[in-house]
Amino acid sequence: HMDKRLFPIPQEYFDHTIKPLIEGDYIWKGRPPTISHYHVFCAILYILRTGCPWRDLPSCYGKWHPIYLRFKRGGEKGLWWRVLMKLQQGKKVTMNIVLADSTTMKIHRHGGGAKGGPGPEVSTAPA
Repeated sequence: HMDKRLFPIPQEYFDHTIKPLIEGDYIWKGRPPTISHYHVFCAILYILRTGCPWRDLPSCYGKWHPIYLRFKRGGEKGLWWRVLMKLQQGKKVTMNIVLADSTTMKIHRHGGGAKGGPGPEVSTAPA
């Protein structure tokens, strides 16, 4: 039996409601995927819920990089918005969307990702 925290949507519901949207959007290139759409979708939900880095995705979903690439490609095509809209229409999710404009946020200069200068000199001479 699957952990509901890791697989929050029943497989049957996914197959009936979400999988047709994903497969309708899919253009097969190369080998068929080795990770099921269900595992990819649940992995994406896990990342969104926990905020953990892709590299720290639990191994029960499969390798993180192919899952990330499918998330990225789906995002570029608007697939995940369509899935969310379908779920909201069916009253399965409630979305609260917050748009943050980075031009209005003040951050400390060290939080901007700028490279620092050379660090302090470290002496190896005995004190």
